[in-house]
Amino acid sequence: MSDLLSQLKAVTTVVVDSGDLTAIEQFRPVDATTNPSLLLNASQLEFAKPILSNAITYAKSKTSDSAEQLSLASDKFAVDIGTAIAKLVPGRVSTEVDARLSFDTDATVNKALQLIALYKENGVATERILIKIASTWEGIQAARVLEQQGIQCNLTLLFHMAQARACAEAGAYLISPFVGRILDWYKASTGKDYTAETDPGVLSVRDIYRFYKQHGYKTVVMGASFRNTGEVLALAGCDRLTISPALLAELSQQQGELTVHLRDEGATTTAPAALTESEFRWALNEDAMATEKLSEGIRKFAIDQRKLEQVIQQAL
Repeated sequence: MSDLLSQLKAVTTVVVDSGDLTAIEQFRPVDATTNPSLLLNASQLEFAKPILSNAITYAKSKTSDSAEQLSLASDKFAVDIGTAIAKLVPGRVSTEVDARLSFDTDATVNKALQLIALYKENGVATERILIKIASTWEGIQAARVLEQQGIQCNLTLLFHMAQARACAEAGAYLISPFVGRILDWYKASTGKDYTAETDPGVLSVRDIYRFYKQHGYKTVVMGASFRNTGEVLALAGCDRLTISPALLAELSQQQGELTVHLRDEGATTTAPAALTESEFRWALNEDAMATEKLSEGIRKFAIDQRKLEQVIQQAL
């Protein structure tokens, strides 16, 4: 009997959630995802130091304005890490828009276009990239615009069915519903422990997956933010799962027979009318977990983006 990771790869597209080239090379996923926190961590690794230095040199060659240099060097570093990753995976690389733009549709679109332009300079085709955007109303509308221009998006920090519906209705290529962060909130709120089968994060992704398939939405569901292998295995059969190197290593060492929990049985129900902005905002407002975790996630990514900029600033 093969290990659980090998069995999982047979029913779900496995994605590595990392900016570490060594880990990506080790596990050979189809896709890879990054975010500001992962890029900050990567900046401290030996392989990334010349990449960071090159990004700073590039920014200095393009502008003499210090603020523009900082922004461009940050974008260039993210894209060059993504370019290196693209050489190791056959599929797509997700690169995230600055979290501080999460409530500005136009700025998010413009930043995405800048990232795509940098990828093109590196010879990476647009279809190899997913632009990662927080699942705010403004972010989802930015994804709508980008998708219409042929730029595919990964909507992240997703905690609620209303976010999932709005993403699908906007034509987003992929969503990343978070599992572990939902579990974190419920454990802190209730003081209870949860099994994989009662884990509220797992149940949320299962509900979203089934809703999408039953209503014929084409948006890809990629479970994310896992705390343990039990959560991962409980979503076997999901379109995609983005998993940290540590959990991938655990799965590669575990034996047993994998149970497939999610299957696409085809569309059976007509999709409901699209959510309005007010319906979307009210649904989030009514869910304390989703409201708090979305805001917290944006803040944390913004903090790590600033920390990365401090690293760059010191070298400028």
